Amino acid sequence: MNKEICDRIIIKNLEVFAYHGVFGFEKQKGQTFYISAVIYTDTQKAGLNDNLDDTVSYAEICEKIHEFNEKNAFDLIETAAEKLAVYLLNGYEKIAGIDIEISKPYAPVKEKVENLAVRIFRCRHKAYIAFGSNMGDSMALIDEGIEKIDKDENCRVIKKSSVIKTKPYGGVEQDDFYNGVIEIETYLKPYALLDLLHRIEAEAGRERKVHWGPSILLYDDAVINEEHLTIPHGDMGNRMFVLQPLAEIAPWEYHPVTKKTIAEMKKELESLNC
Repeated sequence: MNKEICDRIIIKNLEVFAYHGVFGFEKQKGQTFYISAVIYTDTQKAGLNDNLDDTVSYAEICEKIHEFNEKNAFDLIETAAEKLAVYLLNGYEKIAGIDIEISKPYAPVKEKVENLAVRIFRCRHKAYIAFGSNMGDSMALIDEGIEKIDKDENCRVIKKSSVIKTKPYGGVEQDDFYNGVIEIETYLKPYALLDLLHRIEAEAGRERKVHWGPSILLYDDAVINEEHLTIPHGDMGNRMFVLQPLAEIAPWEYHPVTKKTIAEMKKELESLNC
């Protein structure tokens, strides 16, 4: 999401009374917080039609922020901001992204300070995840893993490819694999998304002796080359069990490094294997 080209609805210093805080007296007595939000959305249709249904109602958002803080209490305002952002994004498809700032003017600190606050930005990201299994009831494990991703409040499964059966890749002696790709929408940043995938994999009982479990193939147009995370996936161009299902659901997507479409990459690999 490009914040610079988005329209904005701005809410400044909405006063709420809530029970966020680490200390017992904060949880018991509560205190005043001020919440500001910048909602990134497309207001042009509403502006042209003068129709409230074509935009995000700031009155309704204010009501939702009040309601959320009345019903929830967290130790950290970081958590309050995170959960509030997800709550609003999940509740309004028209919101492409959101800045949330939670100010805590009466925070219990010794030093004299005018205000303490946390500000975060969360938006909708598109990612493609490769999945595979050759353990036990592979299809059941795959379905369970995809269901867990979809049920996570930060993710939503958009598309799922067909599942294909393939021989193990890289000369490792193992049973045949069942492979495929899903497209998801997520608010998680790449490392947080990777952590979620690893937790789901661990819950399925997989030992990470061979690092070919769930993999992030593409994440928006991000290029990351770090010790524990490479996006786009470094070897996807050589793996037909990745390109075939990915091309099924997103042949038009571009690889941000090679600038080739997934359909082009699949065709090239097919020609090499002829």
